[in-house]
Amino acid sequence: MNKKSLKSYGARTDKSMKTVVRLEKASLKITNFTLNYLSKHNLTFNQFKVLEVLYHLGDLNIGSITKLTMSTPGNITVVVKNLKRDGWITSIKDPNDNRASILSITQKGVEIIEHVFPTHANNLNKALEVLSDEELDTLYDLLNKVYKANWYFFALLLLISIILHIQK
Repeated sequence: MNKKSLKSYGARTDKSMKTVVRLEKASLKITNFTLNYLSKHNLTFNQFKVLEVLYHLGDLNIGSITKLTMSTPGNITVVVKNLKRDGWITSIKDPNDNRASILSITQKGVEIIEHVFPTHANNLNKALEVLSDEELDTLYDLLNKVYKANWYFFALLLLISIILHIQK
């Protein structure tokens, strides 16, 4: 297999493309590890994200949860329905907006997130322990800089990622 591309788009562009591919591969490794871990607890990644957000931030409306979990309105509706069915969250009508609902984590939801989250956090830490504290700070700052400068590009990447995930 030829490791060197037969076509160049300029040194900077080639390096940018390689960097984005490396970011995607690193993200995919961590995501797959997380999915495997969560599946052992009968949780999907999206269910986990909703429970995590409600556990750490408190009661929220569905719109806020959709944004915070980087989900889509159609997907979050199914996730919320299943979490309610399983007794991990409840919903009440938003007193400020009859069209919206406020979601709350139940005691059963608290128990599962308190059981699963510490190991999840430790797994993420282990995935990045190859970096020194200074390197981790630098990586975060650099990714944050790119994210803030290119939010529309990342929104497009997120949309593509969601479409690919749905097609699986």
